[in-house]
Amino acid sequence: MADTSQQPEHFLDYWRIVQSRKEIVITVALFVIVVAVAVTLSLPKVYVASTRILVRRDTPDVPLNQQQQGMLNTYDPYFLRTQFEIIQSSPILHEVIRNLRLNELFGRVYNDTGAPFDLQETSKILTRTMKVQQFRDTNLIEIRIFRSSHRTTRKAACEEAARIANEIAAVYRDQRMKVIRDEKRRGLDALNDAFLKQQKKVEDLEKKLEESRKDLDLTVFMTSREGGMASLDKSKIQQLEGDRIAARSHLVDRKTRLEEFNKLSGEELLYSAAYIVKDPALSGLRQQSIDAQVKLRELVEIYGPKHPEVIRAEGVVKDFDKKIKETLIGLKSGLQTEYEISRVTYEALEKDLEDARKVDIQSHSDRYLPFTKLQGDLDRQRQIRDALESRLVQEKIEFDLPRTPVEVIDLAEVPTETDPVSPRLFLNLLLGIIAGLGTGIGLAFFIEYIDTSVKTVEDIEKFINSTILGIIPQKVRALLVEGAESRHAESYRVLRTNIQFSKKMTDGHSLCLTSGGAGEGKSLTACNLAFIYAHAGQKTLLVDADLRRPTQHKMFKVTNAVGFADYLLGKKTAKDLVMKTAVPNLDFIPSGKLPSSSHGLMTVDKLREFIAQIQPDYEMVIFDAPPIMGVSDASILASEVDGVLLVVQHRSYPRAVSGRAKTMIDNVGGKLVGVVLNNININRDYYYYYHSSYYYGTEGSRRERDAEPAAERKA
Repeated sequence: MADTSQQPEHFLDYWRIVQSRKEIVITVALFVIVVAVAVTLSLPKVYVASTRILVRRDTPDVPLNQQQQGMLNTYDPYFLRTQFEIIQSSPILHEVIRNLRLNELFGRVYNDTGAPFDLQETSKILTRTMKVQQFRDTNLIEIRIFRSSHRTTRKAACEEAARIANEIAAVYRDQRMKVIRDEKRRGLDALNDAFLKQQKKVEDLEKKLEESRKDLDLTVFMTSREGGMASLDKSKIQQLEGDRIAARSHLVDRKTRLEEFNKLSGEELLYSAAYIVKDPALSGLRQQSIDAQVKLRELVEIYGPKHPEVIRAEGVVKDFDKKIKETLIGLKSGLQTEYEISRVTYEALEKDLEDARKVDIQSHSDRYLPFTKLQGDLDRQRQIRDALESRLVQEKIEFDLPRTPVEVIDLAEVPTETDPVSPRLFLNLLLGIIAGLGTGIGLAFFIEYIDTSVKTVEDIEKFINSTILGIIPQKVRALLVEGAESRHAESYRVLRTNIQFSKKMTDGHSLCLTSGGAGEGKSLTACNLAFIYAHAGQKTLLVDADLRRPTQHKMFKVTNAVGFADYLLGKKTAKDLVMKTAVPNLDFIPSGKLPSSSHGLMTVDKLREFIAQIQPDYEMVIFDAPPIMGVSDASILASEVDGVLLVVQHRSYPRAVSGRAKTMIDNVGGKLVGVVLNNININRDYYYYYHSSYYYGTEGSRRERDAEPAAERKA
């Protein structure tokens, strides 16, 4: 037999567990849902009011430079994270508490005595009722305040939430501005002190420099408004150097113009001379010559080349050409003269500069060095002073500029009383459904885990080590009432067929039905199985051998005054006890009345004798035996009949009971033909749906099977 214990469970196996215990799942789910709804309806309403603020860095509203402009538009998550903490810090919250007297409000709401809370306790409560969050990738911060209607009206809770949210935003804005102003003012004071100290140092150095100049008898003069000094010799050299550079530039200009003038000739010279010399007279002559030539062409077209007007116009053009040539000659001569003058001037300045440098070098001595060093120190200190002064002026201007580091974008509005954020009935109901179903399903699986009863075919194959011969559904009644055409009859037909084809029942004509415990349905199974044998045309006898709890006579609706017990007591013969029934081919022997003082009536010899007397007249004798674990009669019956059927009720007794029953049958030498799994809920246990649909075939197929000759079915 294949070991099915190692096969992985399918999803339908889990669904089968849920289906089999759906009452538990539904009950637990409904309980959790009802509790969730009840708790939701009993909870006080919670309202939320929110205000949005725009947080910027400390920059003026009108930036003074590009750096401030860049800082104004920069997104810095660390800066915003810092502001989150500042908004929730004690200085902000304490100021809000004092302004709105929240210690008294929270004392009335949360304190059983109604006494005001202290500042720290009020701050903790306020922190728990507020939430600060940032809008992604923006400088916007939202401040949310949650207020409950606990011990107050809904209207008051809504108004308190909006008032607290707006007050937090206002206090944070004012304190941020105050902090910025105080920091700026302290910075300006420190910067002004540093400037005054530096100014004093510069003044001391200026006095020291002037005293040094007098002591060294130096002739110097001021070179700039900042107080720079220079000697006369140095000034003369600087002036000569400047004149020389200017003369050099003038010389190069005249030389270049002259060289370009000499390179050109003809029309090219005429067109370029005006740009080289920049003489307005030449430009005027050239324009007049062009106008005369244009007029000449017009006259030629009108009068012809020999006309007096044309001849006169030709003379005017020639006069202009002559004047232009004379002017160009004069310009060239003038350029040559200017070049020579520039050259002589440059050479003279070059010589004067060389002489002045020699004089300066010769006159320079050690007395200039201390003065020069002192003057360098003074220049450096002046630069530091000027930088401090510039920074001080800029900071003063920036201090006076308007700035808005915090701007309230949206003021908190009073929420409506009909729109609380908590509790959410729909959400809690949904969560209750999920939690209820989860708890119910979990409980169902837990009960399934601790349930050791027989639930599947694999349980029988694994723990009882036998095969399933039949599966009987729930709500089956005696076929004596329902009839052979009942939809339940097919289950017993399958059981009869499986018994006939079982190798253990080869040439067997007696069968005993027993169970591990009471109430597993063996009596009804025995009755219906006997009915099916008889309906198939086989001569069948049903013997109620359960002497202590007989039930067969009730199903046949006959008296139980005389029966099998009378044979065991020796009062009647086996054939005297047989009762005809309304079902063709079916006879019945009731259990009879067992005296209370009689125990152990059934013995092996008596049972063998009974079977020997009754067997020749019947093709199948079926014994309804008591549970094998409770009475010894079942063991005797199991040892003497041709085959034993063990009836196991689905999800009833632990598997160990059925396993022990099978062991007892084996111990007495009984032939266990197989197991009948009884009381299956086909609609719930989908595991058996295939068996059900197969058993309950079409009406025509049942009739065809019933019409088969008995001899062929026995084969």
